[in-house]
Amino acid sequence: MAGGDGDQSYTKNSLYQRAIIDAGKSLIQKSISDHLDPKKFPASKTFRIADLGCSVGPNTFISIDNILDVVKFKYLNINANEIPEFQVFFNDHTFNDFNTLFKSLPPNREYYASGVPGSFYTRLFPRASIHIVHSSYSLQWLSQVPIEITDPNSPAWNKGRIHYVGAGEEVINAYLRQHADDFSKFLDARAQEIVPGGLLLLILPARPNELPHSQDPFAKNHARLGACLMDLARKGLIDEEKVDSFNTPCYMASPHEFEQVIKQNGRFSIERMEGLPRAKASHIPNSPEDMTRGIRAVKEELIRQHFGDEILDEVFALYQEKLSMEVDLNPGTELNLFMLLQLKQDN
Repeated sequence: MAGGDGDQSYTKNSLYQRAIIDAGKSLIQKSISDHLDPKKFPASKTFRIADLGCSVGPNTFISIDNILDVVKFKYLNINANEIPEFQVFFNDHTFNDFNTLFKSLPPNREYYASGVPGSFYTRLFPRASIHIVHSSYSLQWLSQVPIEITDPNSPAWNKGRIHYVGAGEEVINAYLRQHADDFSKFLDARAQEIVPGGLLLLILPARPNELPHSQDPFAKNHARLGACLMDLARKGLIDEEKVDSFNTPCYMASPHEFEQVIKQNGRFSIERMEGLPRAKASHIPNSPEDMTRGIRAVKEELIRQHFGDEILDEVFALYQEKLSMEVDLNPGTELNLFMLLQLKQDN
């Protein structure tokens, strides 16, 4: 994500992610209300929440407030004199701009805040220490690009593309295997960290079960960006081999694919899995300029790490130009998925 708080930053260009948080608020709060039982934590003087993939704010703070509102209400209904203290852990990769995150912490927050750098595909917290784990718009990111798609000698080599849209089954299957392996590791780690009776709340972009990858609106963004990079290669501004070696570590899984991994992993029960209500149109960027700014805020750092700073303005100018030539900017059949998972008692 683009750090800082400038015009191109994620802080200023994450309106769509904010709209998804708003759309999921009622599901998050009802899930906590129905499934969290404070009586299972009688010895807990501190209630701990972790937000995984927090980025730089402000969306993470809104998510935490939504969670805290209903948790506090649950405790008040039991005993108003025994409200625990709250501690919130904000997690993201080590290269996340935690300085911007901490500078924008709400001044009147009702919790103690800590930053936890590291990959959420590994252990992050002591055993049985977290009551609620939340993650929004993060689990589509893989721990790495599938190795075989970068190997010129592999049948899964993804030459001329930066993603699996438009690629053969070998490439798609390589991404699917990476997703399944990563998500299983995510569940293993959380199963050790969440207290018995704790909850795992996930919101993420997904692909409807029967929708081909080529028609998935989320994945189309990667294909459009790849076309921009190939245009720059044809102009001689970047090396085509450099494009061939660049792939985005992102996979849009279907509900069925998530369900398969959860069942095979065996650590959690699926208490709820459903699509979010459609975000309010007024909250969604709908002009080529605003849509490009949103994509740039998310993808800029990946481009910079591989190609350097020099092409950033030009590649996203091309992206906006391609969007401007598209007749219909309606995202179509997009799916934002909510999952409530609960740790099984025998874990």
